[in-house]
Amino acid sequence: MRTIRVRLTLTYTALFLLTSAVLLVSVNLSLHHRLTVETRPRAPVAPLPPGPPPAPEPGALIAREVVTYQWEAAGVAIVVMAVVSLAVGWFFAGRMLRPVHRITATARRLSLSNLHERIALAGPRDELRELADTFDEMLARLERSVEGQRRFIATASHELRTPLAVQRAAIEIGLPDDVGPIKGKLLAANRRSERLIDALLVLAQAEHGLDAPAVVDLDEVVRFAVAELDHGDVTVTTRTEPCEVLGDRTLLHRLVTNLADNAVRHNVPGGTAAITLAGGTLRVVNTGPVVPPERFGDLFAPFRRIGTTRTQGAGLGLSIAAAIAGAHGASVQASPHPGGGLELVVDFAEFRNGQNSGK
Repeated sequence: MRTIRVRLTLTYTALFLLTSAVLLVSVNLSLHHRLTVETRPRAPVAPLPPGPPPAPEPGALIAREVVTYQWEAAGVAIVVMAVVSLAVGWFFAGRMLRPVHRITATARRLSLSNLHERIALAGPRDELRELADTFDEMLARLERSVEGQRRFIATASHELRTPLAVQRAAIEIGLPDDVGPIKGKLLAANRRSERLIDALLVLAQAEHGLDAPAVVDLDEVVRFAVAELDHGDVTVTTRTEPCEVLGDRTLLHRLVTNLADNAVRHNVPGGTAAITLAGGTLRVVNTGPVVPPERFGDLFAPFRRIGTTRTQGAGLGLSIAAAIAGAHGASVQASPHPGGGLELVVDFAEFRNGQNSGK
């Protein structure tokens, strides 16, 4: 692949060699012409006597040897200068592109959780410095926008949950038990609204990245999440290995809970669900209805539901799981399970804090 550094090196070398070649050829031609004029035989004053022509003068022979040697030396010099110019051009092209590499590395490293970082390029105020300063200004604007959205999420969390809590208390306390199924329906609708708002807030939080990631024992999180799960008539098996992940414990717990809950809720009566954590990979496999291949794209889309034999939710469970995985540098991959159901895989292998600990 021809990178900018390679192209700059070749350009520098070509220009240097062209200039050097023109200079050497001009000098050699000038020297040849000068020696030819200086060693040209002079016309004899008297006619030459009959006989063989006189031998060339020693000066002419020396001039020819000098010109031949000069051309050979010029060829060797061009070859040496080509090698030297390639090395020097490669070095200085790297020096010139060093700020570009710094900008690229910063852009790759940035996410919503570390928008406070800046390139802060030093040196003369040239085009590269102007590019780095423009990038820093863009990061500052993004950081202000993200902070504003986080404040909005925190405010919305309080403003939306408080009225629902008041409504639930009013329904439970204010309505008598003899009003029939109305009280139960109101409470069910209230709880569904609370779960929906909570899911939306978690989704927004996950999509905005991690504020303060820490080392989390993922195997412990998996065991706790499965222990809290309502299995119903589904047989759930769990197998975990010690694994540490750099991230947010609450969000990771929600990730495991959503995947496990999805495996139980979207199952068949008397089905099975297997949850495995090994080698930094979380795998959730369940039995269930066959998911059409054309619907796999809808699994992680918010509010998109695929009909099953069990109760459906708001269609945010896998969307939240995918957002949380993305905030931790991973992704959720889905594939059909033979005979029906899904196999959901979250690979943390490349984003773990270190090797599996031997707890």
